[in-house]
Formats: sequence, C-alpha cells, structure tokens
Amino acid sequence: MELSAEQEAMREAVRQVAREEIDPVAEATDRDARFPEDVWDTLADLDLTAVAVPEEHGGLDSDRLTASLVVEEIASASLAVSTALGVHWLATSCIAEFGGPDQQAAWLPEMVDGRPVGAFALSEPEAGSNPAEMTTTARKESGEYVIDGEKMWITNGQRSGVVILFAKTDPDDPGSITQFLVPTDVDGLTVGDPEDKLGLRASDTTSLAFDGVRIPAANRLTEEGRGLSAALSILNGGRVTVAAQAVGLSRAALAAALDYATEREQFDQPIGDFQAIRHELAEMATTLRAARLLTWDAARRMDRGERARRAASMAKYFATEGAVDVTNAALQIHGGYGYVEGDVERYYRDAKVTTIYEGTTQIQKDIIARELLDAGL
Repeated sequence: MELSAEQEAMREAVRQVAREEIDPVAEATDRDARFPEDVWDTLADLDLTAVAVPEEHGGLDSDRLTASLVVEEIASASLAVSTALGVHWLATSCIAEFGGPDQQAAWLPEMVDGRPVGAFALSEPEAGSNPAEMTTTARKESGEYVIDGEKMWITNGQRSGVVILFAKTDPDDPGSITQFLVPTDVDGLTVGDPEDKLGLRASDTTSLAFDGVRIPAANRLTEEGRGLSAALSILNGGRVTVAAQAVGLSRAALAAALDYATEREQFDQPIGDFQAIRHELAEMATTLRAARLLTWDAARRMDRGERARRAASMAKYFATEGAVDVTNAALQIHGGYGYVEGDVERYYRDAKVTTIYEGTTQIQKDIIARELLDAGL
C-alpha cells in the first residue's frame, strides 16, 4: 500500500517531532507519572490537535490513514502522549459530527489549538464492555439537564476542559443513552485522583463524579436515545487509532531489539548471530508488518466511506495482541537489561492497555464473529 506525497511528508514531520521532542522526555515523564504539557503545546503548534476538526473551524480534517500515520509515529516515542491526543480527537470528532453549528463554533476553534483538552466519558465502575448498564443520568429540568453519576478510566481527566459525556435520560431505559457536552468548570463535577497504573503512566486517568451538575439543554449533542449508537460509531474509528498506537509500540520495540542484538555479545559473537534470536526478530517483524497492513486497510476503508466495523476490529485485535507479543520478545532479547528501568520495559508495560481500552480483545472477537455470521466472508 503506497502513501501519497502529502502523507509521506506528514509522517516524516511527525517522526522528527517524536524523535526530537517526545522521546527525550518519555522515560522521565513515565517514571514521574507526569504528562509533558510542553510536548502538548508543540503538537498544537504543529496543528496535530486539529487533525479531526473540519477545515471550516480551523482544522486539518485529515483522512483516517493520515491520522493513523500520526498516531504511529507519536506512539513509537510515547504511548501516553499518543493516547491523550487520540482522546482529544475523539472529543473533537463528537462535536464535529453530532454538534450543531453553535456548539461547533463555540468549541472547535479553540480545541484546534489544543486548549481546552477534550475527554470522553463512557465507562463506569459497573459498566465497561456493556455501556447499556450505565447508571449516570441526565434529568431534564427547566431548560437544563441535571447530571448525576460517576465515570471511570477517563483519559485527560485532570487536564480536560470539556467532556463528551454519555448518560441516560431515563434511568430505567437502556435505550435512553444520550450524548452531552460538559465543560469541566461546572459546579458539582469532581475529578478523582489519577489512577496508579501498570503502564501509560504519563497519561492522567481519573474518575469523574457528577453531583447535580447542571448544563444548558443546548449542550445535548444527540437526540435523546441516540447516544449509544453515536458512541459506537465514533469508537469504530477510535479502534483504528488504537491499532496504530500498537503498531508504533511494536516498531519501537523491534528497533530496540535489533540494536541490542547487533551490539550485545555473548560467547564471542553478537547475539544476533544466534538462530534463536534471529527467528525471534523475524517473527516480530512479520507481526509488525501484518498489524500495519491491517490498520491501513481499515483506515482506507473508512476513508472510502465504508462502515468497516469488521476491518477496524480485526486491526485492533491483531495489532494490540501483536504489540504485547513483540514487546515481550524485545524484553526477552534484552534479558536482565530489559527488565530494569528503560524504554523496553516501558513498551512492555504500555502494550497491555491497548488490548483493553476502546473495546477489549474479547469484544473485538465478538464483533468479528458476528459480522462473519451475519454477512459471511
């Protein structure tokens, strides 16, 4: 699959930023569980926070494949930064696709510049893979909606200025899920402490508690009851983004393993001369290439206007599980040096979350099987 000249130029520009601006701070920010805000400002200066925003609001309105290239390059240096950016794109996509002209004009021109940062609030303590079980409610009252409930696993939870929220307008009706736009400076919204995570440590992940939060009725993004279908539509593209993140992680891990196999000597020869290491590298490279091709295929299908649900789930399933395997192999090749603090052990810790967020591996398999059974090959 060939890229256009514009896509090649974008990939090279982002690769340079990842190498010069993100990679040097990735290990320290992971260790300190601190998001690199100066890096975010650099991404905004380069219009990378504008990728999912229509041109009429100052955005790039990039195609899905170009967005995937951006994500891969950033994730190869820091999954935490890539995840924060991907969630910001989710928020801007929701406003662009489901918001009215007034909502778009009020929020998108500023979000193009990276502030306010966007967040996406769907999951809850008891509603993860099955969002229909959510208990957060939005009660209509005197031209406003009054929101009560709790959301979990919110990327950009502390940093965000606006949240795309999903809540039931009827607590007893799973079909009443509706999408709302909630500024984070409203009364009654409490942001929890950041989660102490295995990986993705530089990305703030928090809970959000809503206690009588009031927003104007105009902040409703979808018709009542249309929120879940909107979420699933947006998340289909999000799965391609996560697949691209996993490709970036795998690429970084393979590059580190290749360097180490060339430099490290045992028994008077580079370890890359041993067949066991060579076969491991071959498997890693094949997994990487297959994951990238699946990701690009899903992205191209979406760019052609296809639903591409099966392709997106296949890409997410294969690329993320592949990243777990590739980063594990890279750590094994490094031996004891891979187990201590450094890039390789960070790749290994980060990779696992890609199999969980935006729909677990098991959910992706369910989607693929359902599509096969309903539509065939």
